[in-house]
Amino acid sequence: MTLKKIMLDAGHGPATPGKRTPDGTLLEFAFNASVSAYAEKLLRNEGITVMTAHAPGRDVPLAERVRKANNWGADAYISIHANAFGSGWNGANGIETYIYPRAQRQSELLAGHVQAALISATGRKNRGVKRADFAVVRNTRMPAVLLECGFMTNRAEAGLLKNDRYRRQCARAIAFAVVNWYYGKGL
Repeated sequence: MTLKKIMLDAGHGPATPGKRTPDGTLLEFAFNASVSAYAEKLLRNEGITVMTAHAPGRDVPLAERVRKANNWGADAYISIHANAFGSGWNGANGIETYIYPRAQRQSELLAGHVQAALISATGRKNRGVKRADFAVVRNTRMPAVLLECGFMTNRAEAGLLKNDRYRRQCARAIAFAVVNWYYGKGL
């Protein structure tokens, strides 16, 4: 059995207002796009077809991202993000994964795999799998998760989010989890 289609989404865009560290040294999209690119390469090495919902030169609207995934018939949608709490430096930290409040069972299973893999790979605080009414997990017609891989508003985690080694750890965890989820669901 081979994975067919995974949609990777580097959340937001290069010019999205407010999506940056308090000191402006890291734009969230830079982290998201880097992790997405690494994960894409790893997934392709596993024989998986990957498409991206984002674009390097513009902020792709959420409806367009969702439509692209739905029209393509993706088997799963993975939206990669870095978190924030407020607009200044603070102690909020850790990794969390979101699914839609009325998510299908496969979204729950995928979220569990990804959350566990990210925590194992990074050693960060486990903030768990949570439910939220985000457009990309609500409007997609396939299992969908939104990942928050650390806080841009936490100085220590902002340092990690800027670090290529951490980005690769996150990408490896995502690819590992997607493959394990897919083969575990018996398709």
